[in-house]
Amino acid sequence: MARRLPLILLPPSEGKASGGSGPPWAPGCMTLDLDATRSGVLDDLERAMRGGEAARRKLLGVQGTALESATAANRSVRTAPTLPAIERYTGVLYDELDQASLPVASRRRLGGSVLILSGLWGAVAPGDPVPDYKLKMGAVLGRGPRLSSRWAEPLSEAVGRVARGRRVWNLLPKEHDAAWRPPADLEQVSVEFLEPNRSGELVAVSHWNKLLKGALVRHLLAEPSTTLDELADWEHPLGFRLDRSRTREERGRTVAVLVRIAGVGRP
Repeated sequence: MARRLPLILLPPSEGKASGGSGPPWAPGCMTLDLDATRSGVLDDLERAMRGGEAARRKLLGVQGTALESATAANRSVRTAPTLPAIERYTGVLYDELDQASLPVASRRRLGGSVLILSGLWGAVAPGDPVPDYKLKMGAVLGRGPRLSSRWAEPLSEAVGRVARGRRVWNLLPKEHDAAWRPPADLEQVSVEFLEPNRSGELVAVSHWNKLLKGALVRHLLAEPSTTLDELADWEHPLGFRLDRSRTREERGRTVAVLVRIAGVGRP
């Protein structure tokens, strides 16, 4: 029997395309049925957008014209036109993934392979309709807990169900990873990128981490059966190679460590 497609977990991006041509969001229009929690978060976001400027600035983490734009988007989130999630998110990871340039087979696998964890929507598939909005997974709406805690139970059930029997490539930052509790028997791989600093010491890549993950997602869509052993034979386009000696088990998952080869150009 052919192995099921892997499940690749991604964060959304801070950057988002504006506008759209799809109908507004409505219950039942997204792949995972998380509408009970979604509706509550939407209600709380709308109330928060009626608050004063200082409170909105603290919640959204922006100010000035960026705050005005984010507030306007959030106030119209139920009525605004939508774009597929994979087109709405425009940050560094998604630019590097560049879904429009994917080979036909990879583009066909995209919808069944990727879930994007979101503070507002919980989790969306690449083709799910998403309006413009701004809300971080670590935000606190009203007197409730952080959204990562609020989503933990429904996401653990829904994502755990989708992940069953599949290899999960968990490319989530800590803030989004905190929003679900994976089943104990799940085959889960996360990735760490290291590069030498000026002293030759290996340090974690921070600024370009999302770009590096975008290239990895392209590879996993092209070669969905990739195992950790097979990842060792893959040459990352930006010069990173799997270092099996540094790869480790941590918190019920395998952490694959990719190290930049000396002399290969930086992003």
